[in-house]
Amino acid sequence: MAKWLKESDSDTNMKLNPASRRCIAGEGLVVVIILLALLGAGAWWLYSHKSAMDKEGRAFGRQMIEELAVKHNLAFFTDNLGPQAKLDYPPSQQQYILSKFQELGVPAQPIKIEENMVWESQFFEPKGYFTAHLNYPARSGTAQIAISHPVGKWQLDNLTLTWDQSIQ
Repeated sequence: MAKWLKESDSDTNMKLNPASRRCIAGEGLVVVIILLALLGAGAWWLYSHKSAMDKEGRAFGRQMIEELAVKHNLAFFTDNLGPQAKLDYPPSQQQYILSKFQELGVPAQPIKIEENMVWESQFFEPKGYFTAHLNYPARSGTAQIAISHPVGKWQLDNLTLTWDQSIQ
């Protein structure tokens, strides 16, 4: 009797085998579709994150130039310096830079700004380079800034001011 049950079980397994294969293939297809959807969502997030970071970086760069050249805002300058920039621009140097901007007054508006955003990797570690052409009544010059977003917020990494000769 046990022998007959074993043969009967194997016959049942043979009959179910093609159906179970289709079920497994269907489950595999579902898994593949889910993985493709996850990959698509991940790619969409990466590209939308890069686009948002690009917009934020450009806005921060323009704001930094406006806060320095137009509003002469020392607090904004100080609060947004990166770690190396804090060493490069101690408080006395920060005061000196802002005093030069204050001596010249407010540049002609709108300020022409050249913007260049680059990425260290394809989607992460953005850096921005901005060149502002400043036109004052007494002289003109350029302000070049470098910004980055290493972890939590945008920061100023470098500032270079170049003044043209005084207008006679």
